[in-house]
Amino acid sequence: MKHYTYFLLSFFLLTGLTSAQKKQITLEDIWNGGFRTEGMQSLHSMANGKQYSVLDFDRATRTTSIGIYDYKTLEKVNTLVNSSALSEIEYFTDYTFSTDESKVLLATEVESIFRRSTLGVYYVLDTATQSLTKVADEKIQEPTFSPDGSKVAYGLNNNLFVKDLKTGETTKFTTDGVENKIINGITDWVYEEEFAFVRAFEWNADGSKIAYIKFDETEVPEFSMDMYGTSLYPQQEVFKYPKAGEANSKVSLHIFDLTKNKTTDVVLNKAYTDFYIPRIQWTNDANVLSAQYTNRHQNELDLWMIEASNMNATLVLSDKDPAYVDVTDNLTFLEDNSFIWTSEKDGYNHIYHYKKDGSLIKQITSGNWEVTQYYGFDKATKKIFYQSVENGSINRDVYSIGLNGKKKTRLSQKEGTNSAAFSADFTYFINTYSSATTPPVYTLNNAKNGDVIKVIKDNKELSTTLAGYDVSYKEFSTISVNGNDLNMWMIKPSNFDASKTYPLFMFQYSGPGSQQVANRWMSANDYWYEMLAEKGYIVACVDGRGTGFKGAAFKKATQKELGKFELEDQIAAAKQLGSRSYIDAERIGIWGWSFGGFMSSNAIFKGNDVFKMAIAVAPVTSWRFYDSIYTERYMTTPQENASGYDDNSPINFADQLEGDFLLIHGSGDDNVHVQNTMRMVEALVQANKQFELMIYPDKNHGIYGGNTRLQLYTKMTNFIDKTLGDKINAKNN
Repeated sequence: MKHYTYFLLSFFLLTGLTSAQKKQITLEDIWNGGFRTEGMQSLHSMANGKQYSVLDFDRATRTTSIGIYDYKTLEKVNTLVNSSALSEIEYFTDYTFSTDESKVLLATEVESIFRRSTLGVYYVLDTATQSLTKVADEKIQEPTFSPDGSKVAYGLNNNLFVKDLKTGETTKFTTDGVENKIINGITDWVYEEEFAFVRAFEWNADGSKIAYIKFDETEVPEFSMDMYGTSLYPQQEVFKYPKAGEANSKVSLHIFDLTKNKTTDVVLNKAYTDFYIPRIQWTNDANVLSAQYTNRHQNELDLWMIEASNMNATLVLSDKDPAYVDVTDNLTFLEDNSFIWTSEKDGYNHIYHYKKDGSLIKQITSGNWEVTQYYGFDKATKKIFYQSVENGSINRDVYSIGLNGKKKTRLSQKEGTNSAAFSADFTYFINTYSSATTPPVYTLNNAKNGDVIKVIKDNKELSTTLAGYDVSYKEFSTISVNGNDLNMWMIKPSNFDASKTYPLFMFQYSGPGSQQVANRWMSANDYWYEMLAEKGYIVACVDGRGTGFKGAAFKKATQKELGKFELEDQIAAAKQLGSRSYIDAERIGIWGWSFGGFMSSNAIFKGNDVFKMAIAVAPVTSWRFYDSIYTERYMTTPQENASGYDDNSPINFADQLEGDFLLIHGSGDDNVHVQNTMRMVEALVQANKQFELMIYPDKNHGIYGGNTRLQLYTKMTNFIDKTLGDKINAKNN
């Protein structure tokens, strides 16, 4: 009996010692890359279907290479090129193969313009001879191989060019490009940001024609920002930015015939007065171009087929919705030019098969769940491969299904977030899996049944590192709020004691179609939440009405009232959580970035009886200040819906501030302009309200670079400790 007592005492002492020895996550750990995950950069399936390539970066030598790997063995079979062997290039940061893989575009000296757009110096590598050809002496945009790899088209100074790689001759086939007036083949700011593409030109199937969109920005109002830099005088950046209700670029569609050296305008037989062209794509027929057109309200999306030989245009499909129609990236043409399309027309996003004339052949997927990614069609097996949330809206799984809608097969095997990269012949796929408790695992899988063949990367080193830290993973649940079961995660301290009370810190984004409650591995913010939990906070996130992957009705419930129902859900959720015995209802805070900053600002004003503090980073403070495409999709124009804009704009409710408020913005934010915060500051000053403000000079919407993120999160952590954490020890001791 004495020996047993001694054993128990030793066990508990050892357990306590082990726990005490565990490290606490620090902001330096997070922002200095201590929890970096391994991945597979620039993964490309080779045309033979047996091999894949990835971009390898050697940190020691600062060189890059393209490694070729065998699917079956996962062994490296070749190094296609290493920058150390190229005298012209120190290293490259990305690569793109020509269709026949005889040539590779190498990207060097790449610099960002806006969120997606870049400028860079590009070289073409001949894989057989290892010779390099510089595409242009200047930094260019979006270089793209012709289908046979003999030419490269690109954008430069708002015009389009084609370089013939055989002769070395370069042809400039648009000449009217002028900064802040005319852009050819490269999207304007608002298209890039909201329709999520930059290259607005496309080669046809035989390389004889290039279709492109022209943007006439002449009447679009200009926005200017001072960039302070290190010079004696600031530099001013001026660019075209259409705010809600203001003039957009006038867009037009054109086809350049390389054989005739002639450009023809596309004219449709439908009168569009104010419209967008969010996608163009050639069919398998080199003479037929598809184009998606949408009206300014974006509640009608038309698919046109245009014959390049005579410019006859046929409207083959029109998708309509009382709220809005999302642009599809899943248009795929089969050999007979029938096509795959995705739509929410039955209330959930699903896959449809149409004849080339637009008549419906089959709705391929159906059910009260969403297709979230379309991977492709295997003509040999007549199978479609896709990702969906059929296994719960916080999860993602990979499936195959017959073109006839039969023999659906779940190919992923573990609950969490699964995504796939298929081999060119759909024999294999590389599955990326993670969950809230498992860092990314890359496996080679059989595309027929999903069986795992081999593990490629498993991030065990990260798992081992984290084992030395106090970590308390997310708990997923639902919370019943305003008639809906909302997805929620919560992180509690690892030594959580239900007899004690803890302050609650809520995070949300809440934007239309977004999702923050997802069963996937941690982002940098999640490590921060883990750190806060170990300091004695409970951190929670609730996806309210307007967020995605639970059907169109749930997502579009906020139409014309952005911020109203989303805020009601956050306030109700906070009240409900505050009623739990282990949460101190007197110490509830909320934060968010961008749309989330808009929400947290509204929360501290309109929910001043619930929220005692809020942090708003880069917030929209009035939808009148934000861009046309995004805002009008959900709100129509201010001229049509003034109350929808003003009744939900934080700047109009600054006089209701009662708690502690920290407002943060980058002065170089081209997306959500610092104007939003300056107008908020003025409203708070005139309401005689005290608050804290932090401006990051020249930083864009992401607020990063050097020690910026470390300083930012240190400031936010200190603010949380000061406003919510001052009673942690007093309450629980």
